[in-house]
Amino acid sequence: MVVIGGITRLSGSGLSMVDWKPLIGAIPPIGQEAWQELFSKYMESPQFQKVNYDFVLADFKSIFWWEYIHRLLGRLIGFVFLVPFVFFITKGWLPKQLIKKCAVMFFLGGFQGLLGWYMVKSGLVDDPRVSHFRLAAHLVTASILFGYILWVALDVLMENPKKVINSRGLRLFSRGLVMMLLLQIVYGAFVAGLKAGLVYNTFPKMGEYWIAEGVTAITPLWLSFAEGVAGVQFVHRYLAYTVVAFVVIIWLIARRLVLSKEQQIVIQVLMVVVLMQFILGVLTLLNAVPFSLAVLHQMLALILFGNVVLLNHRISVH
Repeated sequence: MVVIGGITRLSGSGLSMVDWKPLIGAIPPIGQEAWQELFSKYMESPQFQKVNYDFVLADFKSIFWWEYIHRLLGRLIGFVFLVPFVFFITKGWLPKQLIKKCAVMFFLGGFQGLLGWYMVKSGLVDDPRVSHFRLAAHLVTASILFGYILWVALDVLMENPKKVINSRGLRLFSRGLVMMLLLQIVYGAFVAGLKAGLVYNTFPKMGEYWIAEGVTAITPLWLSFAEGVAGVQFVHRYLAYTVVAFVVIIWLIARRLVLSKEQQIVIQVLMVVVLMQFILGVLTLLNAVPFSLAVLHQMLALILFGNVVLLNHRISVH
């Protein structure tokens, strides 16, 4: 779902469906008349009038399908969750605590759908560009939902008691890594929304400088790091260093501890994935955000986040 969301954004498809019909919107347009009606609505949107004004129906179809698939998959996820959930409850197969956790999942999934439409709406008025703040909210809540589902699944699947790790340092840095990575995901969305990856395509410096002049160009200064192209890219770069540093510290702390084989593997895999993500991020920047690398970068970010959730689960005390 997150990968298709990234493809939808990168292909410029996110604003192709200008209305939101949670139920009947699941049916794709059938026949020339239905397609023409949808295209006519799109022609009234700012994206068509200011960006894609030379589009014909065939062009519209090419961007429509990614957004349609993204929304359809959201509906399918809700269906695949809700039907077994209700069935298991009627059968009495779910303990009370798990029912509560699953209800939270369903609520978060529905909220994610609403937030997606709230994001799209920001690009349907005047400026044909979704708010990077709403884009970040949509992506980070998707990541949180993914992490929560994974955590509950790990609780359900765990057969043997976890080996308790008596290391305050390991727990502190592992929890801090969750917050740091979520912040990095937010700034990844900022970079995407502002197209900040298309400037300063050099590494490790930003052009000729470690801190480009544009980083502090906006007044007040904090606004540079929220809305400035250079400032946002600067933060995303140095948060990447911080995330890698956290993982290295966790790995160094773990070397001095007696861990189970599973816990050792989790930390080793985490080290490999974070280095892969860092290298992929650099390549994406140096090549001015090509489509394939950008999609892989977002996908690997979620895999990295999943590894961090797994680490925290396997060292936490129940």
